[in-house]
Amino acid sequence: MVEQSNTSNLPSINIYSNIQIFTYFCNMDVIKPLIQVFEKHLSEHPLTREPFNLYHPADYILSLGGKRLRPVFVLIGYDFYKKDVERSLNAAMAVEIFHNFTLLHDDIMDKAEIRRGKPTVHIKYNTNTAILTGDVMMIQAYQYLLDYKDPKTTVDLLNVFNKMAFEVCEGQQMDMDFETQDDVTIDQYLQMITLKTSVLMAASVQMGAILAGADDKDQKHLYEFAKNFGIAFQLQDDVLDTFGEAASVGKRIGGDIIQNKKTYLYLKAIELADDTQRSELKKWYDINDTFDENEKIDSVKKIFESVVVKEYTAQVIEAYRDLAISHLNACKIEKHRCAEITDLIDSLINRKH
Repeated sequence: MVEQSNTSNLPSINIYSNIQIFTYFCNMDVIKPLIQVFEKHLSEHPLTREPFNLYHPADYILSLGGKRLRPVFVLIGYDFYKKDVERSLNAAMAVEIFHNFTLLHDDIMDKAEIRRGKPTVHIKYNTNTAILTGDVMMIQAYQYLLDYKDPKTTVDLLNVFNKMAFEVCEGQQMDMDFETQDDVTIDQYLQMITLKTSVLMAASVQMGAILAGADDKDQKHLYEFAKNFGIAFQLQDDVLDTFGEAASVGKRIGGDIIQNKKTYLYLKAIELADDTQRSELKKWYDINDTFDENEKIDSVKKIFESVVVKEYTAQVIEAYRDLAISHLNACKIEKHRCAEITDLIDSLINRKH
């Protein structure tokens, strides 16, 4: 049942709790002010208006927090070149609202019940409301970009944003297709997470750079920096989904295994496993009827551990991290700023939630 209209039900966005989440990764003075600026702006610009039952779920999912990586990447991309980061806040709002719109629809497709430790929108409200709220969030994201009055800037932003939006949808389709495909390769999986996850981070930092007037060469390097970081970030997310702690991660551990998602861990395990282990893995991933979820998770994890797939994944994460930092260092940015962001990236890649 959809909640009745009542402005007292509006979710409050806890600025300081999200700062604490982010500074868990990296306690750097250069990052904390950017987080605070964005959180304050977000809290002062709620989406909720009439009809309440359409807009309130949008503020609900935004109030659940998260790491705010995408909007902060917009601010970082701007702050590399100019200090009046407030000018980049509309673009930051656009990418955060778009990101949460995709999460809202992803949760419906995945039948997920928990997001950031709270009920997903389609569980708290209902599926039809969640779909429509997601639609209006996407429209609101575009409206924020259209608020920039310089025509060239707006066109440049929209070109980057639209390319990213197409690719995110393509990545989501690939992810769904993989659930029923038996011949997914590691390269295909890496392409999928590039589209589904990392291009949004890449577009975010490039949009900040566009607004700050960075040249095309720096924009391309920053895009590649964030894209490769995004791949490493998603691979670590895959590791945490299987080997993390539920209380820290904010969702059930083993969700990818239950949903038969062919992550890097699964695909590498298939490659490394002996015939018996490979047969058992495929057996568990072929089950579509009733099964014991905990037994499936435990059995698959044991095979993952026996072929040390977690350690292989760590090596790949490190390779993408190094590639990301090489692009960052190629930009015309002060070296101490590159060092600060490198520390941030390392903290995020090595995170425990």
